[in-house]
Amino acid sequence: MLELPHTELIEGHAIRWGKLGNGPPLVALHGTPFSAQVWRRIVPHLAPHRTVYYHDMAGYGLSEKREGQDVSLAVQNRILAALFSHWGPEWGDTRPDVLAHDFGGATALRGYYLNGLRYASLTIFDAVALAPWGSPFVQHVRQHEAAFATMPDYMHSALLRAYLQTAAHLPLSEEALTLYSAPWLGPVGQPAFYRQIAQMDQRHTDEIEGRYAKMDCPVTVLWGQEDAWIPHEKGEALAALISGRPLVSVPTSGHLMQEDRPEVLVAAVLDTLLVTSRAHAQNRDA
Repeated sequence: MLELPHTELIEGHAIRWGKLGNGPPLVALHGTPFSAQVWRRIVPHLAPHRTVYYHDMAGYGLSEKREGQDVSLAVQNRILAALFSHWGPEWGDTRPDVLAHDFGGATALRGYYLNGLRYASLTIFDAVALAPWGSPFVQHVRQHEAAFATMPDYMHSALLRAYLQTAAHLPLSEEALTLYSAPWLGPVGQPAFYRQIAQMDQRHTDEIEGRYAKMDCPVTVLWGQEDAWIPHEKGEALAALISGRPLVSVPTSGHLMQEDRPEVLVAAVLDTLLVTSRAHAQNRDA
């Protein structure tokens, strides 16, 4: 497991974060309903090349969860911008590479187009970025949040595990199911799980969709061919809008590529880091 020993208070949210490795910065952004632990099999392969920063988004993982909390996409990019400011003195003039999945993808894009954040590179996969999005389950929970938040523990646990499995194409291990379920169990975790679903709102991607254009850094867009949450064609459309390269389609991977095909994800990031490493070296020599 990744350790998140640090806490930063941002807009009233206690945000847990950690870092691992050496070298220029790389920021990894998780999606929903996950946490920074989705990177536990990825970060060790990147740490020899980068200092990897990761955090649990507001209302997720080990970060604070409370009744009435805003955990929507509207707040996550502001938190990211605040973390960039907090980490920035360690970076100097170096832009971070960014790795982003699902809601983390939306957060990276909102940070870029709304907050002026700039990246050395962006590797983005199976991202919430283009309308329409939101499964029938999400729509149902949004209409009946209170009923789900108060259902018996055993029913919630079974539903949660079934929902998590739909993110992956291959069967999730017991270790993965236990790890991803843990933050969403108990009197604090269960209502927090349905709270974040109830606050999923397409207007937060509609707000930036019209701004999408080629970004000023190398962008790699990957998509699982078997993604049952966000159609493959959304990845093709996103790549055409923000990247100068076509979509990288990943066979035998669903939405949760970190579990289905982690080796493909690591290879894609390392390929991108070769490009930005050359840029870092040129800047040092200039």
